[in-house]
Amino acid sequence: MRLMPLPKQVLKCGHLSLDLSIPHVMGILNVTPDSFSDGGKHNEKDQAVAYALKMIEDGATVIDIGGESTRPGASPVSVDEEICRVIPVVEALSKHNVVLSIDTSEPEVIKAAVRAGAHIWNDVRALTRPKALETASELDIPVIIMHMRGEPTTMNNLDQYDDITEDVILELKQRVEDAIKAGVKSENILIDPGFGFAKNAKQNLKLLNEFYKLNEMGYPILSALSRKRFIGEALNGADAQNRAVGSVTAHLMSIQQGACMVRAHDVKAMSDAIKVWRATVLL
Repeated sequence: MRLMPLPKQVLKCGHLSLDLSIPHVMGILNVTPDSFSDGGKHNEKDQAVAYALKMIEDGATVIDIGGESTRPGASPVSVDEEICRVIPVVEALSKHNVVLSIDTSEPEVIKAAVRAGAHIWNDVRALTRPKALETASELDIPVIIMHMRGEPTTMNNLDQYDDITEDVILELKQRVEDAIKAGVKSENILIDPGFGFAKNAKQNLKLLNEFYKLNEMGYPILSALSRKRFIGEALNGADAQNRAVGSVTAHLMSIQQGACMVRAHDVKAMSDAIKVWRATVLL
């Protein structure tokens, strides 16, 4: 592990902005019945909005709204169903002073979400769906490009790497290059190494230990490992609800190595940890 500075960049998000030299907490809002940690808890609009407002109160500066589970083995949902789950929540939260990210791979979903007030496209499939690259260019919004192989139904069989960190960087570089060729502005690109996606526990831990190497790409980095299975395995088999401390610890390791944003379930704990960390680095 190597300590790295955070990027001196301001990310434009519509009429809002994020100073990426300060770590940000992206609160997870799954409006799904089947997400691995909190499926079914917030899939009604009023429940979802109330939970998002609580996360904002707890320190989240970004709310990431997802209408399709991408846990291993998850079944896909239709575009229409995803839109029905996501858009009412976006419309309600757009009235509040918070950046809204949409966890989707579908161009039609992100288009509808941006019309409703969303700001960031968080795509676990790295703009590989038909028309995704063109849509990202046309919308001219920040895009998070994540590393994954295959689909949630197949990714667990695709964890063969020569060197996990170097291979992830190489494959992310290709997706970023494709995005830029399609007209996506470099200042709109963030990257995510995709903890837990087509990676086993040992590979995830190595990737976390070598997270600093991602900085060579020159783009802001999101770390999204909250409550992931490898955290549970490191905690001797702890279930998803008992991985908060492990997740916060691992996210802090990411921040020390250059992550400017962490995607978290346990927003209050993560925000408090960042406050303590910043108090020490500002001495």
